[in-house]
Amino acid sequence: MLEIIYQDDYLVAINKPSGWLVHRSWLDKHEKVVIMQTLRDQLGQHVFPVHRLDRPTSGVLLFALSADIARELAAQFANGDIEKRYLAIVRGFLTDEAVIDYPLVEELDRIADKFAQQNKPAQPAVSCYKGLATFELPIAVGRYPTARYSLVELKPKTGRKHQLRRHLKHIFHPIIGDSKHGDLHQNRAFSHYFGIKRLMLHAESLCFIHPISKQKQILQARSDISLFDVDSFKNNTQGSQFT
Repeated sequence: MLEIIYQDDYLVAINKPSGWLVHRSWLDKHEKVVIMQTLRDQLGQHVFPVHRLDRPTSGVLLFALSADIARELAAQFANGDIEKRYLAIVRGFLTDEAVIDYPLVEELDRIADKFAQQNKPAQPAVSCYKGLATFELPIAVGRYPTARYSLVELKPKTGRKHQLRRHLKHIFHPIIGDSKHGDLHQNRAFSHYFGIKRLMLHAESLCFIHPISKQKQILQARSDISLFDVDSFKNNTQGSQFT
């Protein structure tokens, strides 16, 4: 059973677990557990996706209950009218607040995009970040004598593929657990000391205008990993197990 965080006659939102595909893909044709089919069976009706989250990302995932509502919400996403807030744990100390304005070249899959236009120019991509908390482990990782991590708030202003993951890599603070754009040594250390092997990126909230009531709607999804909470982050990353 998926955790439903909001539902009315027009919309339903869930707290997506990390590791779940949103819909079936021929690239993962052997995957039997997908969000859309599970949610459809759980509700007993069709659902229409209006945005996506990467497979390893958890958090707020919104669906419409009709094609017309889906089109209205998709337009809000396309126009940049929806505010998304993510939480991430990244390598190193990231304590300031800034904007990453760094164009990204479209990432193409070797198989799925074999017929897509190659060598497209980089597309505008903008992300805002704010450091929330930091901690340091007295263990050597790679060539560094200690391991430093930060809990960071992220707000993408555009919607490029893997934008947040690529932007954090660009400023040398990759997201922990990112097997493609991250730091393998830090990923292994984090997994060893915390027992967490997933991508440490969580879609914490989504703010949009309800297509029927025309009122601002804010949806929030708490993570099942306490490290995404500022107080728990500080408490759980202190103690004798790291000495």
